[in-house]
Amino acid sequence: MPSPSFSRAKWSIAALFCFLGFQYGTWVSRLPALKTRLDLGAGEVGLLLMACGAGAAAAFPLVAVLMRRLGSRTLSLASALALIVVLAALSVVPNYPLALLAVCADGVAVGCLNVAMNAQGAALESSYDRTAMSQLHATFSAGLLTAALLTSGVTSLTQSVPAHFAVAGAVLLLLPVCARRGLLPDAPAPTETASTKTDGQRTRRWSLPSGLTLLMGAAMTFGTITEGAMNDWSTLYLKDTVKASSTVAPLGIAVVSATMLLARACADRWRDRWGDGPVVRAGSALAAVGLGLALLTGGVPATLLGFACVGLGAAAITPCVYVAAAERGSDALSLVAAMGTTGLLAGPALIGFVATAGGLTLGMATVAASALAVTATAIWIPWNIRRSPERDPLPTTPDHEDVTTLR
Repeated sequence: MPSPSFSRAKWSIAALFCFLGFQYGTWVSRLPALKTRLDLGAGEVGLLLMACGAGAAAAFPLVAVLMRRLGSRTLSLASALALIVVLAALSVVPNYPLALLAVCADGVAVGCLNVAMNAQGAALESSYDRTAMSQLHATFSAGLLTAALLTSGVTSLTQSVPAHFAVAGAVLLLLPVCARRGLLPDAPAPTETASTKTDGQRTRRWSLPSGLTLLMGAAMTFGTITEGAMNDWSTLYLKDTVKASSTVAPLGIAVVSATMLLARACADRWRDRWGDGPVVRAGSALAAVGLGLALLTGGVPATLLGFACVGLGAAAITPCVYVAAAERGSDALSLVAAMGTTGLLAGPALIGFVATAGGLTLGMATVAASALAVTATAIWIPWNIRRSPERDPLPTTPDHEDVTTLR
């Protein structure tokens, strides 16, 4: 298969990130309708959301095997098709147990696509020696926004969930179809001989992850705890603790989301100029200090400014950690992604436990501490050193054709 140009590969991989954000945003935006149709309580809705995260976290062993056998290109396309099927199933599930099963299957497919598309993104950077991962993650946020806008438009015409999901499914199908030819090809599997097959099979068996992989996983976990907790608790903190009005309180999540999207659009330039390590360390420190000062100062303006610091500072953490993990191989990437999903799932619940015991201010202080923990772990991670465009320019050829991809 001929190697695509950098631009074509970048937009094709971006379509996968947009796909995942759009698919997730589509079914989550219709939770109220699903709740009414299946007659669910708040606890059952919470369990439904937890089933998705649990499925993604539990998919780690399966993802590691599929990445080795199928490669990132095939796995990303297969899991995208599975997510379209799951979305169709969710539109017609007749009862709660089947809804739980469908959402759990969604989580497994999300875990597969998450690892495969990040492997494609990391391969894009290493193959062409150009940064792109932060912009790819920004398209995930764009997918979420597009799903929300489509939901608003469709529900103004009809309240039918099957009709909405049919339209969304058609849009989703276009993304992998358009992306298919531009994805990076997977490297051929090494040939096995009769004399080496037994040893090869032995080395392929699962082994304990290295300390460095666990360190990257810890950085990813703390980063996703910070990100997930802000999404879930910022509005409540503004309303109950800062005493903001009902009109102002929702601005908390808007500020975090907008600043994170803006930062991810610019973060690849920062990575080119200063390197991944300094960007992660400075960003996580900014998130921790900014939020900590906001909690000490109080008031709506200071709180919103602190939330903006979190959005700006945390934006590049997960893209950079994904790149670092991918350089260690598909098994390391799968484990780090699973730990990140666990942080995203457990983070909001952890903040809730802390808030119950000591108040929501202490809970938000835990978020600041989590960001500070990213700074501490990032010191020991061997980040990729990037060439400076001013001092060490790349060759003048428009696009590299020597593509080395990850399996």
